[in-house]
Amino acid sequence: MTNENKVINDKDAVPTLEQSKRQIERYNLDVDAQAVLVASRLMAAGAKLGHAAEIHFSRFGLSTGRYRLLADLEDNEGEVLPSQLAEHLDVTRATVTGLIDILERDGLVSRRLSSVDGRQKAVILTELGRNKLRDMAQDHFARLETMVSSLSIEERAVFLNLLGRITQGIPALTDETR
Repeated sequence: MTNENKVINDKDAVPTLEQSKRQIERYNLDVDAQAVLVASRLMAAGAKLGHAAEIHFSRFGLSTGRYRLLADLEDNEGEVLPSQLAEHLDVTRATVTGLIDILERDGLVSRRLSSVDGRQKAVILTELGRNKLRDMAQDHFARLETMVSSLSIEERAVFLNLLGRITQGIPALTDETR
């Protein structure tokens, strides 16, 4: 892959450190402006990435959630209980049911009695679903690689480490006990 390294100017990024400092001063808060800036930029990047991912997966007639469900089925030998899918994807059972309904309508998955526990219905990846994943793989993974191609292998390793540590802090936004 060719790579034209583009330098991203900090002045073009929103919010700026100055904006964060002004907001903190305005409310007379005792917090680190740089930490607020990092978190704010990460949330903005996450929103942009989420939007871009939906555009990307729409090329294949999927959404991010539908792709993740298909990929999870493939990773688990093509058969998973809906409750397990909800757990793996970190979504509600209702969300999984909606995803399954659409994928079943499109012939990419089916429901049948579980081969492990015949009392429960499992979700099965169909041959059409397998083909969909196989057909999109080259373009999908090439685009993912291109997205991070401006980072060296060492930078990617550092980024993965930092991303993991930041992810552990996400409950600070959703924790009700704060």
